[in-house]
Amino acid sequence: MKSGDYKYIWQASDWPNWRYDLAALAGPMAEVSRAQGLLMGRLADVGRPKRDQASLSALTEDVVKTSEIEGERLDIESVRSSITRRLGVDIGALAPVDRHVEGVVEMVLDATANCAAPVTRERLFGWHAALFPTGYSGLSKIRIGGWRDDARGPMQVVSGPIGRQRVHFEAPPADRLKAETSRFLEWVDAGTGEPPLIKAGLAHLWFVTLHPFDDGNGRIARAMGDLLLARADGSPQRFYSLSAQIQRERNAYYDILERTQKGTLDVTAWLVWFLDTLHRAVDQAQHTLDAVLAKARFWQRFAGMPMNERQAKLLNRLLDGFEGRLTTSKWAAIAKCSPDTALRDINELLAHDVLRKSAAGGRSTSYELNNPPSA
Repeated sequence: MKSGDYKYIWQASDWPNWRYDLAALAGPMAEVSRAQGLLMGRLADVGRPKRDQASLSALTEDVVKTSEIEGERLDIESVRSSITRRLGVDIGALAPVDRHVEGVVEMVLDATANCAAPVTRERLFGWHAALFPTGYSGLSKIRIGGWRDDARGPMQVVSGPIGRQRVHFEAPPADRLKAETSRFLEWVDAGTGEPPLIKAGLAHLWFVTLHPFDDGNGRIARAMGDLLLARADGSPQRFYSLSAQIQRERNAYYDILERTQKGTLDVTAWLVWFLDTLHRAVDQAQHTLDAVLAKARFWQRFAGMPMNERQAKLLNRLLDGFEGRLTTSKWAAIAKCSPDTALRDINELLAHDVLRKSAAGGRSTSYELNNPPSA
């Protein structure tokens, strides 16, 4: 059946018999494997503490960006603190964490750290409940711990203002979900013969096409892909974030997804995009590792300097990529101290050449790292 005979791929008579041109995918798969090998080779040489820091950075970015794709902004410090508590990585003082952050972290870590465990319906329900701890998505009460029921109509992905909305995709009817999800979950854990990277790309596409929950389908689809990538890597420890790369290419992601879901069951184009994006994610992890090593060199340089907890916290914020200009008032707000105390902290660091006044003008004096570490 051609795509012109139906609107969405799940309506095809041979659904879900995925097809792809393995010869066309051999090159992209080899490039990804080469990039992974280069990254893992560097990581093998840096020692466990730096590997743990690189993994913490990748996981933090993964949690933040998988939510950002859906329009939700999580506090980076809260996410890092939540992951740190679970992994036991020492980063000093920890930021407070709310239930929503904890839920996204729980899902991402369960998908990767427990990648070898079977993927069951109950496990997915647990992920979904973790994403929506109050039972609400925004102001709307949603069904938790069960597949959607379509009581309010078909599950559609739409954009645009009310009254002029464009339907990008409509998911299979809810009465098909029990059979559809059972078939999908059986495939995930079975030895089905696809190359592991291909299986990760297919799982992402298949799950987001089923769209079995009232909300959270994109995040769970990306977690499912991460789980299968962790299986493909043979390691639960993550050093790159596909979600972060998808966020950088968000428009292209939605475009290829829509074209694929309205096309045929030959999904070669989707898999090429998936592998190329994965390659860029692994390459980006090299920059993350550069930043981890530069940060380590910075702290080695000032290891003998006495420093209070506030100073260490703010310097780490600068090293991790502080957004905007660091002023005395921002220092006081982040460190939860008085402006006078913040100024004393800053002046001490200026005297030891750790900080310098920024050359950028403005109403308030701002500060930056003096001779920041390079990669």
